[in-house]
Amino acid sequence: MGGCSLSYLAGLVGLAAATTNVATAPAGTAADFFKMPLCGRGFRLEEASIDDMQKAMRNGTVTAVQLVECYAQRVLQTDDYINSLLEFNPDALDIAAHLDRERRAGKVRGPMHGIPFTVKENIGTKDKMETTAGSWALLGSRVPRDAFVVKKLREAGAVLLGKATLSEWADMRSNNYSEGYSARGGQARSPYNFTVNPGGSSSGSAIGVAANAVAVSLGTETDGSVINPAMRNSVVGLKPTVGLTSRAGVVPETEHQDTVGTFGRSVRDAVYTLDAIYGKDQRDNYTLAQQTPRGGYAQFLTNKRALRGATFGLPWKSFWRHADPEQLRQLTALLDLIKEAGAAIVNGTEITDYETIVSPDWWDWDWGTRRGYPNESEYTVVAVDFYNNIKTYLSELDNTDIRSLEDIVQYNYDNDGTEGGNPWPLGNPAFYSGQDGFLASLATKGVQDETYWQALAFTQTKTRKGIDDALTYKGKKLNGLLVPPAVGQSYQISAQAGYPIITLPAGIHSATGMPFGLAILQTAWAEAELVKYGSAIEDLQKTTVGNRYKRSLPTWEGYKKKPIPLLNIYEGSD
Repeated sequence: MGGCSLSYLAGLVGLAAATTNVATAPAGTAADFFKMPLCGRGFRLEEASIDDMQKAMRNGTVTAVQLVECYAQRVLQTDDYINSLLEFNPDALDIAAHLDRERRAGKVRGPMHGIPFTVKENIGTKDKMETTAGSWALLGSRVPRDAFVVKKLREAGAVLLGKATLSEWADMRSNNYSEGYSARGGQARSPYNFTVNPGGSSSGSAIGVAANAVAVSLGTETDGSVINPAMRNSVVGLKPTVGLTSRAGVVPETEHQDTVGTFGRSVRDAVYTLDAIYGKDQRDNYTLAQQTPRGGYAQFLTNKRALRGATFGLPWKSFWRHADPEQLRQLTALLDLIKEAGAAIVNGTEITDYETIVSPDWWDWDWGTRRGYPNESEYTVVAVDFYNNIKTYLSELDNTDIRSLEDIVQYNYDNDGTEGGNPWPLGNPAFYSGQDGFLASLATKGVQDETYWQALAFTQTKTRKGIDDALTYKGKKLNGLLVPPAVGQSYQISAQAGYPIITLPAGIHSATGMPFGLAILQTAWAEAELVKYGSAIEDLQKTTVGNRYKRSLPTWEGYKKKPIPLLNIYEGSD
């Protein structure tokens, strides 16, 4: 068991001589230091889309094997700094070679054929790699099968490059921690600023795509873990309706909110990846109720002309008023562009009962308890569900003695120096509060009592009604709610509802150099609407002369600095 280290990777692909380090770094800017070389026969892989790669493979400019080699070279060039890849897949070159042979024989499986991807390390793969959720506790354990989403991507012809770093146990273990840190993977860092929160818990997935260290990636979200790191790394993040993508084979938190989402440098790339992974799975009964269009979601990709006649809602009091002034200025300028393109934006389309269900102090998944009502708290549900769901997941693993949350908690105490079982300063500074999240879940013993059922009913019913009401204006259905994802309450309400959301790069904050985004929120199974209008706004961003409210390349600010924990800064909330 176990994937390749970076030193082994360098020997495997013969690229060690192509890398540099701090000691031999050339003079110039950080961007010069991280300049990306050409791939194959002069192919520019930096910022290349899936369509670009497919065209290059068709005309012989590059092969799938070369794409793997070039992304591996990029990992070697960057990973001592950003730490986006936890583990390289030692079978990646063999897989790519097989797909190249298929292409030469005239078989191309679709848009993902030969495209390298990564998955968050809590997504199971039955191969030579580990699935540990970033914890040493599950090292050496064996999963029974590929996660359904991995199986689907393999069938689509994509090449699994490796496992991405993450916040350990997908942020479930601690409530005061360094985002993007795990004992196995270390600290993931945003290539925009190495010293501040890169977003979590799918940190490495977003970072790798942002840094051009992989084409696309999969992440998982319970509450913000796709949207938050995508927004903070200037990439597209698409979190689907709970039940559109199977969670089978994924280390769980709660069956009521967990979902697998996609990261890409464009809406099109994120959607190609979504098309490859969604579908019904008998091992996840939530998927059996899904409502999907025939032919997938890529058919809904469009351009800025689709904005003519569209109408979007703006829940100002619910979310926008919590954004800081600089973000408001930049996002308002983007909203003006959207209106100039022919769309209408209706202000004041509020989430019903936002005064009660939306925290006034940024993201807070125990907001119900803090206002005196644990039977109205998302965290009440998550704590109980995790205790039960993790026990079910662990029961399918081989070659491990870890069978329950009790076992995990004890392992962390027994390995305090690395796993930080105790709060700092006894444990690990990255896990400042130790494992208080685990202890809160442990205290429930998984009992689904009256408080649990009331909390589940309250959070789901209130948020779903709130979003659906906001999406209706003067008796007509809006084409989406435009929200600032840097205001964590926006994706939190979406998460509790189990509704889909997409975030687009929209600007850079001058105070930190960190990106932020513009998100579109929709009702259940409305991914087609998100794809249509997300791609329309993105096209508008890219084709408007002089527009700077879009994705920009990383600046590698502070790339020689390695503080742990990172500064937990969110513009407008610090």
